[in-house]
Amino acid sequence: MSDRISSKTVFTHPVHFLAFGFGSGLSPKAPGTAGTVVAVVLYLLLSELSLIAYLLMLLITFAAGIYLCDRSSKLLGVHDHGGIVWDEFVGYWITMLVAPSGWVWIVIGFILFRLFDILKPFPINVSDKHVHGGLGIMLDDVIAGIFAWICLQLIAIGVVA
Repeated sequence: MSDRISSKTVFTHPVHFLAFGFGSGLSPKAPGTAGTVVAVVLYLLLSELSLIAYLLMLLITFAAGIYLCDRSSKLLGVHDHGGIVWDEFVGYWITMLVAPSGWVWIVIGFILFRLFDILKPFPINVSDKHVHGGLGIMLDDVIAGIFAWICLQLIAIGVVA
């Protein structure tokens, strides 16, 4: 099957609708960035959760993402189709775990996550190449989110200290 996916396919199938980030993955240019923008909007709601609820949300969305990304890619016949952006959602939300509040931190988190997701330094690149299925689709973004989270926390400590 082609890498080109119709909006009808995405908007009429619940798995594709979620995996494609409510349609944001259909962006003809930079679908991962478009998906991360939607993740930012959702983060504005999620940031109000308690720490325990936020951690539980991360666990649930990660587990759901393994299924959604695996199922969507199998239905499409394309492993890790660029339009599958649920992994970007979870990666960005990991980046923003206990982040300082304010738009500056939201933007810094966005930039850091996108940099790690795009550049894929070690071990992100190894995960991306050698772990397959839904877990593989999710794992490189989770690691990118962890790297971005570490950087964001270090920047916050430096700014606050």
